Parts: sequence; C-alpha cells; structure tokens
Amino acid sequence: MVTARSTTKPSARERLLAAANELFYAEGVQSVGIDRVIEHAGVAKASLYNTFGGKEQLIRAYLDHRHAGVTARLVRAVEGRATPREQMLAVFESQGAQFGKPAFHGCAFIRASAETSPGSLVAEAADNYRAWLRELFARLADEAGAADPEALARQLQLLYDGATVAAAMDHDPSVAVASRAAAAALIAAATGDFGWAPPPPAPAAAAGPGAPDPLPATALG
Repeated sequence: MVTARSTTKPSARERLLAAANELFYAEGVQSVGIDRVIEHAGVAKASLYNTFGGKEQLIRAYLDHRHAGVTARLVRAVEGRATPREQMLAVFESQGAQFGKPAFHGCAFIRASAETSPGSLVAEAADNYRAWLRELFARLADEAGAADPEALARQLQLLYDGATVAAAMDHDPSVAVASRAAAAALIAAATGDFGWAPPPPAPAAAAGPGAPDPLPATALG
C-alpha cells in the first residue's frame, strides 16, 4: 500500500527561520541583510514584518531556535550518563562531537552578541543561553559533591567557551580531546577525588559520503 506523502508547505515563519538559521550562522547576523533572508526563504517582505516585526526580532527568534536545539542535544547527552561527574564530561563530549562537522562555525551566541549592543534582544537571548548552561554545570557540580559548585560551574563554562572559539578559529577538532581532559581535571580538583580518571568515550564511526547529519543544524552551537 502506498502511503500518501504530506504536501503541506512550510509556513512563512518556518521558512524565514530556516533561512535565518542557515545565513546568520554561516555569515553573521549583521553581515546578512534582511533582503537576502527574504529571498532565501521565498516569502514576501510583508511576511517577515507581519511575523516577526523586524530584523532584530528575527535574529532573536533564530537564537531562541538554536537555544532549543543545543539544549535538547546536551540534555540527551547528560541523560545518557549515570553519575554527575560523567554527566559534566558528557557536555564536553557532545560539544566536541560538533567540532569536526562541515557546518560548524563556532558558537552562534558568542558570535551574535559580539555583533550587537548590550541590552538588546539579541544580547538577552545570548544571556539566557549562557545562564542555562551555567545552571546546568552548577547543578551537576553540586550533585557531584564539589566544594564550591558555582566556582566549578564558572570554570567549566569558561572552558566550554574557549574550546568552541579555539575549534572554530583553528579549524582543529582535536581541541575536544584537550577540553575534555581539562574538564576532568577541574572536576577532580573541585571534588577532591584525584583518583577519578574516567576513560574517554569510544570514537564514533565515521559517516560515509553523503550520510545525513544525525543532528539538526540548530544543535551545532
């Protein structure tokens, strides 16, 4: 029996977000003009203003969309591990898995906030994402028995940021190995358990030519 394929056309909002995600992440939120997004999405200019109100609101929606994608990826990684220490390392392992992907261009939030002024809708979106990540690290650090969970969370977030920047600027996916090792050392020092040395994860099988990315582009950074 042949199943009828849905022919529902994506909404103007969906097409604009998809276009913004592709163009803003690859080229920067200020480098890409609104007309390019509209043309890429294949919608009328009025659709953008009726849906989002303007470019800043579209950038904010794009970042919120990426926030949802990245947090979903990290939550899956964390939930796949048994202990808080392993869960903290899983965040870095999940991050590192993105570094070698052709579509990786660094952290969308760091890049966007560097192109906008403090207090803007865009800066607020970046702040929300960073607060979520810091709270995740702090909760896991507390559960792991860190003497100062907030301090460890701050250190891990700095390491996470630095790894993303280094991987993007140096085009070097092996940054993931160094960042995970540094995270393990910070966790051991904060919990006082220097005998704890978790083994690195087994390398993932290489995808064949043309193999689809198992994660959406919004999950990259």
